[in-house]
Amino acid sequence: MIIHISINYCIIFSLLICFQLNSQQKNRHVELSFIAKNLEWKGAAVQDKDYTIWGCAPIQDDQGKTHLFVARWPEKNVNPAWRKSSEIAHYVADHPEGPFIFSDVAIQGTSKDTWDQYAPHNPEIKKVGDQYVLLYIGNTNFKQPPHPANQSIGMAISKSPYGPWKKVGKDGQILNAENSTKWNFNSANGAVNPAFLVVKDKYYLYFKTSDKDGVKYGLATASNLEGPYTISDKPVTSNRGALEDGTVFYYQGHIYLLTTDNHGQNTGIRGGGTLWKSKDGITFDLEEATVGYNLLATYYKNYDPKNVVKIYGGDPKLERPKILMIDGKPAYLYGSSGWNFFGRDRTLGHVLKINLD
Repeated sequence: MIIHISINYCIIFSLLICFQLNSQQKNRHVELSFIAKNLEWKGAAVQDKDYTIWGCAPIQDDQGKTHLFVARWPEKNVNPAWRKSSEIAHYVADHPEGPFIFSDVAIQGTSKDTWDQYAPHNPEIKKVGDQYVLLYIGNTNFKQPPHPANQSIGMAISKSPYGPWKKVGKDGQILNAENSTKWNFNSANGAVNPAFLVVKDKYYLYFKTSDKDGVKYGLATASNLEGPYTISDKPVTSNRGALEDGTVFYYQGHIYLLTTDNHGQNTGIRGGGTLWKSKDGITFDLEEATVGYNLLATYYKNYDPKNVVKIYGGDPKLERPKILMIDGKPAYLYGSSGWNFFGRDRTLGHVLKINLD
């Protein structure tokens, strides 16, 4: 009887999610993207009994190994530990689906009076020429509010994914919200959540920030990899409500920006993803946006609410999405979740395959 009840509960839950998705799409006319239509959950990418995992940025090296740069910390809570104790750790696997093995710690807080005194977080990794480029955020005072204005973006460079990592410029900082002439001056969020792309002979750095109308994604560009980066005159996204967690890639003549839709105001799916599409990477119109991905629980077929440990957040969703490109195609989607589906008390990173073929 207990087994039947559990199975029926899971079926009802799945039907409710599908009904919610279909109803919201019908009302909003938001289509499933080519990513959302082809996602297959493959397993836990990174989990560690001693660390809370939050964000997994992937890249492949010339030998075909897959590297994940992961935000992690020893405390079991997410908030405020993410802005106090986070570090960027490096994991390696022979295959994009894992298993991923811890290798080393790439970036830690300085514990000094610097812009990244605390909690390197939200990693982004790209290869430019023969160099690996690691972007991350940091803050100067973890006791400020949950999404503090004292956050900035930094960059470190290495010839190898194993390091050593050298911070660019004076101290690694390449972007903040302290320019009084810019639309995001004194943003309540600072400048965070970097997403990086080389566009022709320019370097595009997308980032979460805010203005008087709310949270947006902005763009800063540079002619040189290490900067200086200049913030554009307006936001690049025409989003409704808050968004965050960007990852960006070029595919079939367009630039795509994948962000979360935590409140469902862009896709109708609270906790889903929004896939933005642009020709120039400067303007992402909501009318062109599609559903980037559904709730994580829709892809994990063995989802059972009775096994879930809710560590952070109100939905069984994917956080901090990052795309691994292979042969010019989006091949894998990585992200963390505030809900542990396996009954454990730590968050972990997931990997989903994008079955375009």
